[in-house]
Amino acid sequence: MTQSTFTLGGDLTIHRVGFGAMRLTGPEQWGMPADPEAAKNVVRRAVELGVDFIDTADQYGPFTSEQIVSDALDPRSENVVVATKGGLVRFGPNPQLKNDATPQHLTDALDGSLRRLRTDRIDLYQLHRIDPDIPVEATYEFLRSAQDAGKVRHLGLSEVSVDEIKKAQEFFDVASVQNQYSIGNRAAEPVLEYCQANGIAFIPWFPIGGGDLGDHDALSDIAAAHDTGIRQVALAWLLHHADNILLIPGTSSIGHLEQNMTAGDLQLNAEELTALDALSNAESK
Repeated sequence: MTQSTFTLGGDLTIHRVGFGAMRLTGPEQWGMPADPEAAKNVVRRAVELGVDFIDTADQYGPFTSEQIVSDALDPRSENVVVATKGGLVRFGPNPQLKNDATPQHLTDALDGSLRRLRTDRIDLYQLHRIDPDIPVEATYEFLRSAQDAGKVRHLGLSEVSVDEIKKAQEFFDVASVQNQYSIGNRAAEPVLEYCQANGIAFIPWFPIGGGDLGDHDALSDIAAAHDTGIRQVALAWLLHHADNILLIPGTSSIGHLEQNMTAGDLQLNAEELTALDALSNAESK
């Protein structure tokens, strides 16, 4: 049996199947979705299904994903942990993302997230990317000061190496790491192993590889045996693979949401896990 919950930061016990709110803003991730109420209903349905961990970011939209989550949870349930991220900006007529983890930008970004999420303290605030153009110590000192000031409860990182995590730990306790990782992309395996050994939540983004899992007999055969889809098998493999993995599959469809949530109940046997491990090892070479 897989463990169904994880204690984030040592004091927030949440279910390991959460919800990623990036796709709520539509396929182009820019502006409000065509039907904001439908997007809010996806969030509400997720909570109805037992989701108590929602991951968003100020640059999803930008800003609109946080607003949708806030509106959907208004009045916000105390049992739902909301994580957001800062450290990227969009610019230009064809929006491009750029790093900006300066204290000046993060001050505005964090205050904006607090305002849109209608809270005095963010449960988990994650640095969206390390900014190579400034000393990382300046970023980490700001994050520590924000935590000391009570604006954030826990701090996390995204797209980092083990050495970068260790550097951050000189300034604050790292509660989570969010790197790209899936059954077909295990480049971040050393980071996952470090996080598991140190009680840090590992939150894979693109947990089903953006939906492109290819044509693999092992996935298809296991999915057929469990009367489910290959995406649900790929998500279930993640839950079995390491007990500190938190899933945040994202969707703007209630139907897809309901399908993804079944991954938490899918129990894979030893033979199936061996077959999937072999697949993932082959894919990552």
